[in-house]
Amino acid sequence: MRFLLPLVLLSLATPALAAPVRQYDALALSPDGTRVAAVERGDGRGVITVRSAKDGKVLATLDPCRTCSYSGLTFAPDGSLAWLARDRAAGTVTLAVGKRTIATVAGIAQTPRFSPDGKRIALLVTIGAAKEAGANQAGVRQVGEIGEHNDEQRLAVFDIGRAPVAAASLRPLSPAGRYVYEYDWTPDGKGFVATTAPGNGDANWWVATLDAIDAQTGAVRTIAKPATQANFPRVSPDGRTVAYIGGLMSDFGSVGGDVWEVPFEGGTPVNRTAHADITTTSLAVTRGGFMVTGLAGDHAAIAPFGAAAAGPPFMAAASFSAGDARAAYSADGRTVATVVQDYAKAPAIYAGPVAAPVQITHDNDAVPALATARSIEWKSDGFDVQGWLLAPVGADPKKKAPMITIVHGGPAAAHVPGYVAPGSSSADLLAAGYYIFLPNPRGSYGQGEAFTAANRRDFGGGDLRDILAGIDAVEKVAPIDDARLGLTGASYGGFMAMWANTQTQRFKAIVAGAGISNWISYYGTNGIDQWMLPYFGKTLYDDEAAYRAPSAIYFMKQARTPTFIWVGERDIEVPPTQSIEYWHALKDLGVPASLVIYPDEGHGVRGQGNAEDLRARTVAWFDRYLKP
Repeated sequence: MRFLLPLVLLSLATPALAAPVRQYDALALSPDGTRVAAVERGDGRGVITVRSAKDGKVLATLDPCRTCSYSGLTFAPDGSLAWLARDRAAGTVTLAVGKRTIATVAGIAQTPRFSPDGKRIALLVTIGAAKEAGANQAGVRQVGEIGEHNDEQRLAVFDIGRAPVAAASLRPLSPAGRYVYEYDWTPDGKGFVATTAPGNGDANWWVATLDAIDAQTGAVRTIAKPATQANFPRVSPDGRTVAYIGGLMSDFGSVGGDVWEVPFEGGTPVNRTAHADITTTSLAVTRGGFMVTGLAGDHAAIAPFGAAAAGPPFMAAASFSAGDARAAYSADGRTVATVVQDYAKAPAIYAGPVAAPVQITHDNDAVPALATARSIEWKSDGFDVQGWLLAPVGADPKKKAPMITIVHGGPAAAHVPGYVAPGSSSADLLAAGYYIFLPNPRGSYGQGEAFTAANRRDFGGGDLRDILAGIDAVEKVAPIDDARLGLTGASYGGFMAMWANTQTQRFKAIVAGAGISNWISYYGTNGIDQWMLPYFGKTLYDDEAAYRAPSAIYFMKQARTPTFIWVGERDIEVPPTQSIEYWHALKDLGVPASLVIYPDEGHGVRGQGNAEDLRARTVAWFDRYLKP
């Protein structure tokens, strides 16, 4: 329940009158490390652009389907480029390699990957998908007999040299009834390693197993049943072991933990980075060995791992992104490419040696900074805690100003640097004179797995103390008016906003998005109940007191702060009933409150009109209660 970080407040569509910020999505690096490819877009739809990895010079622009969106860029061993073209009107996704169509999927698809010899390509397909993949997407309406049909994401394999496979004749390889979340080829091309689970793919990722899938028969063999959530399964170059990122994770896609390893034939996983004070965020395998990205406090890192870890890491107070990971690598692991950005600098592609990639694109060099950022560190209950303070550009360092604290979703996630774009709520808040505080309390990534797990059975306890202590730390170094503090967040951040209203009167205005007000009613009505078991230890029916303790609804008579509440109509992760229940209590108790349920939205607000409305309401709510 992370809700895309952090909320809709950092990146939304750029207004037509503002200079467009160029985005680089689905970044891939050729095996020889000489070319990068990305889906690049400014103020319009994206096109595939291939550049020199040395100087960023554009070598080719590809746009074979003017009604399609592109994704899934990946290079073959011989340097050929594959991609996915989605035609939403037709309801199809086309897999192409160069000028050749390989297959057409009636539904949705993602993550194409070539076999080691380049003769086949695999793909995750959801035939006849009723919704977008992922629990944070808008769910199907709950009508008719419930639970009788679930989308199935399955693995399909295609021979490059054969005639294109039409949608009607596409037959997935992996068995029906089992949802495949992630996969990777084995070095010999005879099979795959994957994370899979039977039944509902939205709900069951938290109990997924680490499995081997035969490339000929589709037979599934369990390698291990990890004690933690697992992401990025990768087979070692010699095929003997499987490495993966294991940790306490509250959402698929919000990755953080330690590096674990287990024999490919099966066994007990071993933690290779136990007690590290860094969170591993992605894992890749090259001929030179494993490569990782990580988060260490306020710095992101790219580094070789294990036997390959001879060289120094690349570190920056920034965020990295590439394809379905944080970085893309050449086949030998010596060259890396990634998209780098921070709060003041718009995205740019970096490429070069792993220890020292350099900026190769300059499309955004003239894009202005809308915020100044500084890392804030403080102590809380013996923990070292970190966060970010954003100030309006040119703010008077002596003039007292209001501040909005944004709590990230998750809770297993982190605020990491991302450009504050024109037309975002953060830009609007900064322009209105607000400082913005982005804390990473216990439960967050960036301080090691023990810190991430420190809020187990303590939601709204130590993490809230961390946040309040962080505000104290900010007020010592910045001109913040303690009488004009606002609080907002979505998903887990929405819960924290609702909960804080019943625990402290320090905030004078609150905006709570897709929050949980009653963990007891939430347990029986959400679509992803398995995520709570690693945090609470038991089901609601075995330990009701644990779910009651952090439920704001039982403490509502202590709530005093005016609160604007919003949620998506078709939210699977946190159903609208949680917001209705909280709003109803505030209204009954005479606390100023407003509730907006956005039509057809899921766990987040993606529609442009709805997003613009939310931005306006958010700023207006804070202005009403925090302006002098």
